[in-house]
Amino acid sequence: MVKSQPYHALPTSAELPCSDDTPVDNEDQNFIPNLLLFLLESIWANRNDWFFGVDMGIYHTTGVSHLVPVVPDGFLSLGVQRRKSNTSRSSYVVWEEENIVPKLVLEVVSKTPGDEYDNKLNIYAKLGVFYYVIYNPQYWRRDQHQPFELYKLIDGEYQLQIGEPFWMAEIGLGIGRSRYTSGTIQREALYWYDETVTRYPTAEEVAQTERQQRELAQQQTQAERQQKERLAAKLRELGIDPDNI
Repeated sequence: MVKSQPYHALPTSAELPCSDDTPVDNEDQNFIPNLLLFLLESIWANRNDWFFGVDMGIYHTTGVSHLVPVVPDGFLSLGVQRRKSNTSRSSYVVWEEENIVPKLVLEVVSKTPGDEYDNKLNIYAKLGVFYYVIYNPQYWRRDQHQPFELYKLIDGEYQLQIGEPFWMAEIGLGIGRSRYTSGTIQREALYWYDETVTRYPTAEEVAQTERQQRELAQQQTQAERQQKERLAAKLRELGIDPDNI
């Protein structure tokens, strides 16, 4: 059995394919996990104990073969190096990560059903992934599920959780849906939230807020200057030199 193999007998990440080469069939499968990754790079900019993989193979010893990876659209591991030996991972090999399995896995449902609600659910449960998020904005009626579902591993089985955004205390983040705006385009996306249910903003939103604050400060400064000029003019009408007050 695979489990009985000593770790030194298992292949290294350099010897394993990085993915299953299955193409995505909608842009959400790339956009959604990448947005979550970019947000984490800002939220946890000063932390080096996490890794978020996008469309990357996870090799483990709890499946039919340690040579067959499971490839989620996104996953988050805690307690691992952000970059191993200052290089990028080609895949996530559990036995090379001190047996640390992802704490959260994300699947974005596509036009072609990918067994997100049965086979993959069982794989992640057996692997020990604590949170499993299934995002299904387009085909949830077809699949007879909700557009956003979050499962928590309890006693070895996944149980659907209620509430959105959902706070994941074990991770220190919440996750849920909100609107994403890019130029004139608006769409729904997944975001991270803090414990007060406040959504973490994107870099573009932060920049826009800072720009608006600068513009407001400039407007206030200009209004104060105009008010002083009107007051000075009034004093001069009364024969008072405002510079000598």
